[in-house]
Amino acid sequence: MRLLFPVLATAALLAACGQQPAKAPTDGEAVRQRAIDAQTARRRTGAEVQDRALNRVIRTVYLCDNGERLSVDFDNPRAMATVRNSNGEAVDLYQERAADGIWYKSSAYELRGKGILATWTADGRQPTECRAID
Repeated sequence: MRLLFPVLATAALLAACGQQPAKAPTDGEAVRQRAIDAQTARRRTGAEVQDRALNRVIRTVYLCDNGERLSVDFDNPRAMATVRNSNGEAVDLYQERAADGIWYKSSAYELRGKGILATWTADGRQPTECRAID
């Protein structure tokens, strides 16, 4: 019996050393994979993104070289934009056909641009360059 215990103990140790436990996915890996799956499911096609932009109002804030801050609501379904300046004054502009970019105007105001850059022309003042910040 004395001889049997050390032999069994040695056999148990050797058996334990030879096997590697199977690697199970950790909670972190499972969470990461669920996040990737969810993000993939939320991606929209180009047509969906364009449809969404063309059928809703989009607000953009511009900071201009003359220090003026403009908040512009582009109302795409109505083909117009409402521009609010730093003083809270608002003016409605109507969309014009631009070769490239945006072009909105009324009798005394105009907003033209492409990408994040725009030029704002207000009644009786020199045009000023503006950059979208929001």
